Amino acid sequence: MNIAIGLRTAVAGPLAGLVILILAMAGAGPGPAGAAERARIEAFLTVTGFDVALDSIALSASDAPEMLGLDVGDFGPAWTTVARRVFDTDLMREMALDVLEKALPDDLLEHAVEFYASDLGQRLVKIENAAHMMEDDTIRLREGARILSGLAASGSPRLDLLRRMNRAIDGSGRSVKALQEIQYRFLLAASAAGVIELRLDPDELRAMMEREADDLRKVLEQSALAGAAWTYRELSDEDLRAYAEALENPKMQQVYELLNTVQYEIMANRFEVLAGKMAGLKPGQDI
Repeated sequence: MNIAIGLRTAVAGPLAGLVILILAMAGAGPGPAGAAERARIEAFLTVTGFDVALDSIALSASDAPEMLGLDVGDFGPAWTTVARRVFDTDLMREMALDVLEKALPDDLLEHAVEFYASDLGQRLVKIENAAHMMEDDTIRLREGARILSGLAASGSPRLDLLRRMNRAIDGSGRSVKALQEIQYRFLLAASAAGVIELRLDPDELRAMMEREADDLRKVLEQSALAGAAWTYRELSDEDLRAYAEALENPKMQQVYELLNTVQYEIMANRFEVLAGKMAGLKPGQDI
């Protein structure tokens, strides 16, 4: 489950006009409250493709039973309907809009839009969106690992470029902390709802996750590297270098931090809600 693959951008064809609209509105001052501000952020979501990233959260619902040590088949035919309602894409977009209206500064908005409106940005969104919405990562990770082996064997500098790009996306290890927090909140919510019987108290659960953090970080770093090797396989080394440089820009770092924070919080919230819904589908189980 690769959350921070990158901003999913779409600034081609008719969307190019939205870039101009966003930049104009960003410098227009406060203006009328409410609808105008909402429209500005909605346009930002469309142009940057963050709306697609939000939609992809729905794919993570399939991981929910496994996180509890259960199987999706245990929840019967109603599971798909329940999961779809909880991870409703329109609802998740509205949740993101509510936060970004207050938290996204104009200078960061402008910086992100200008980069992703470039030729490289438009090519990046096409391949990133396709990878991000894949329901099954098995092929991508397997083929990515094969590509990495070839790069390592040949001593290709491309391997370092992929590592540099991934460090720029998540150099501080935010994804490890975020995924563990999502799991922590989900387990506690599932326990409170009676879906599972949690034999650890919250402090013990937190301590156990801290002990496992380094191992999880290694797994995520390797899977992210394999995923990147496959996702960007058609990009030149020059394009990868340019992308890494763009991601390392302090403003882009702030954009990623904000959008990933929004995405992670929405995921945690939806998993907590899902735990309550699962209570009516599955009797309690020890964990």
